[in-house]
Amino acid sequence: MSVLAYVLASDGRLSGRLLEWRPPRWVRVWMLTATRLGDGWMWLLTAALLAANGDRGRRVLSAGAVSAGVANALLLCVKSRFHRARPCERAKPRAFAVDPLAWLPSDRFSFPSGHALNAFAIGTVVALAFPVAAVPVLAVAASVSASRVVLGLHWLSDVLAGALVGLLIGTCVWLALLQ
Repeated sequence: MSVLAYVLASDGRLSGRLLEWRPPRWVRVWMLTATRLGDGWMWLLTAALLAANGDRGRRVLSAGAVSAGVANALLLCVKSRFHRARPCERAKPRAFAVDPLAWLPSDRFSFPSGHALNAFAIGTVVALAFPVAAVPVLAVAASVSASRVVLGLHWLSDVLAGALVGLLIGTCVWLALLQ
C-alpha cells in the first residue's frame, strides 16, 4: 500500500469514528467556539491587542499580516490544484451541524485546512515574538485545528498539512522580519 493510500484510509477510519462520536457538551462548545474563532474573530482580537502593545506589538502585527498573506496565497494555489472533498460531504457528524464557509470557490475543498494554516502561521509569529504567550497561543491554534477534524469539516491529514506549513511560514517570517 502506498503512503498516500495509507493516509487516505487512516483519514477515512478516523472520520468514521468521529461521525459516530457523541462528545460531552463541554467538548461540543469548545470545538464550535474554536472553529468560529478561526473564522476571523480571533485575528481581529489579536490585531487589536498587538496594535495596543506599542512599537514591538505593531512590528509583530505587521509580521503576522505578512505571514497570513503568504499562507493565504499558498492556500489558494494549493486548493485550486487539490479538489479533495470534505468529510462532511459524505455524512454529517451526529453531534454537530456545521457547514464549511463558502467565501471563496476554493473553500469547497478540504486540502489543506485554511483554519489550521492561518492559526499556525499567525500563532507562530506571535509565539516566537512573545515567548511568555507561546503555550496559550499555540494551544488556541491547536484547538482551532482540532475543531476542524472533530466537526467533520476536514480530514486529519488536511489539518496536519495546514498546521505544519503554517508553522514553517510563521517561523520563516519571524526570522526574516523580527529577528
